[in-house]
Amino acid sequence: MKKETLGQVLKQRRGAYAYTQRELARKLGVKASHIAYLENGRRRPSLSLLSRIAETLELDKQRLFLLAHPEAQWILGERGESAPARQQKDSWRKFATDRGTLTRNKVTAQELKVLKNVNLLGRVSAPKQFLFILNAIRQAVEEE
Repeated sequence: MKKETLGQVLKQRRGAYAYTQRELARKLGVKASHIAYLENGRRRPSLSLLSRIAETLELDKQRLFLLAHPEAQWILGERGESAPARQQKDSWRKFATDRGTLTRNKVTAQELKVLKNVNLLGRVSAPKQFLFILNAIRQAVEEE
């Protein structure tokens, strides 16, 4: 069985809505070529674009995030089971207030804002996981 990709999901859902790449791009505020790159697996969408895609195409944000960043699967566990809400909140608080870790890893204010949005997905259960996500994002940005 072939593994599902972000591009396949986007293309299928876009087709279900009978949108052209140009129409979807206009709704999302990007160029049609960007939609083509996403569908062909040549680019990864930003977190804010992932959110807009999920809302526009009525898709699950967590599913899209995992398709865009499959390397983050281990954070969620095999079945994507959620950690208790309190543990998630504590993990974010511990990470965001750990000045030593933030300084050592040169976490910028903008990166902290992005990670705060990642935390809203509600699946990060340990402070160290934020560093993994940050490094994955940094790597994705360098590849673009």
